[in-house]
Amino acid sequence: MPARSRAGEAGPIDRSETRQVTVTSLEPADVPTSAPATTVVVTGASGWLGQNLVRTLVTQRERVRCLVPVDDHAAPLALLSPAVEVEVGDVRDPATVDRLFDGVGAESTVFHAAAVIHPVTSTREFFDVNVGGTQNVVDRARRSGAARFVHVSSNSPFGVNPTPQDVFTEGSPYNPYLGYGKSKYEAEQIVQRAHDRGDLPTVMVRAPWFYGPYQPPRQSQFFRTIRRGRFPLVGDGTQRRSMAYTDNLVQGLLRAEVADKAPGNAYWIADAEPYELREILATVRRALVAEGLPTSGPDQVRLPRVAARMAEKADEILQARGRYVQPLHVLGELNHTIACDISRARDELGYEPTIGLEDGMRASIRWCLEHGEQL
Repeated sequence: MPARSRAGEAGPIDRSETRQVTVTSLEPADVPTSAPATTVVVTGASGWLGQNLVRTLVTQRERVRCLVPVDDHAAPLALLSPAVEVEVGDVRDPATVDRLFDGVGAESTVFHAAAVIHPVTSTREFFDVNVGGTQNVVDRARRSGAARFVHVSSNSPFGVNPTPQDVFTEGSPYNPYLGYGKSKYEAEQIVQRAHDRGDLPTVMVRAPWFYGPYQPPRQSQFFRTIRRGRFPLVGDGTQRRSMAYTDNLVQGLLRAEVADKAPGNAYWIADAEPYELREILATVRRALVAEGLPTSGPDQVRLPRVAARMAEKADEILQARGRYVQPLHVLGELNHTIACDISRARDELGYEPTIGLEDGMRASIRWCLEHGEQL
């Protein structure tokens, strides 16, 4: 599978360091915890989230086993630390996953982050990778005796909020949004069943739209479009989106690994509060200017909600035929509130997001500039 189809696995990894705005801590709050594993396994290690996670893990753990899809992604990760061991292959291939777990032994932690968000060929990729790949990793983690399996899920199994005032909680009903949502719903069922059978202690971390360093090209395009005043504000822009800066999300994953209450549960992990769409776009424009990138064009390009509804309907029709068109999908989602409540993660994990939207966007833009991205 081409690397760009995986969640954030969008190109070669640069070896240089990025300037961070926070230091992830395992003990931000006083909740009962167990000791973190000395050996960890990370799937999707060269993805957007995976790269941020691995760079934190190598400062803390003795052994970090990483799965990446192509050879080009292996060497830069391996150069981070002698603790890193890289396996190249496809999460859909049982033999590859067997090699990933060779010699790992019991009492390890598995962070399963590999997924397809925007498929290249057809919607079948959602299910082959997000469902079949998850089953492969769960099976091998069980056989190895992993102490905890932390699964990176999504908001998409829950669809959209009925009004801008609503938020998802851990008790919200499933209502999967199109192909990606259905595939991540099925993946959650695999993970939960493994825990309920007593096969594997699992935790599910439900992450919304995230942002931060090591971003894929689609996020750079997002910045370019906003900078030039071309990104559409659907309706009045009061629809809200929960977002997660990558350092915040990494903190949530590490808290899910050690919190004593976590096994068998799912948690929403995001920034402190949801943001209105109009606030997101205005904040990115301010962040661009603050990082020395003057903006052009109008501050807002209004698009009527009916246009987004038409895009959503076209997306639904195409996906029913196995086709996926990313711009249609993104435009359709912009019409909706997709917001969550992180209270349970705060209470049971000791999770506390430390970075907000403007600081996080500025850090992401700086990373782009330091790595030669044209914004």
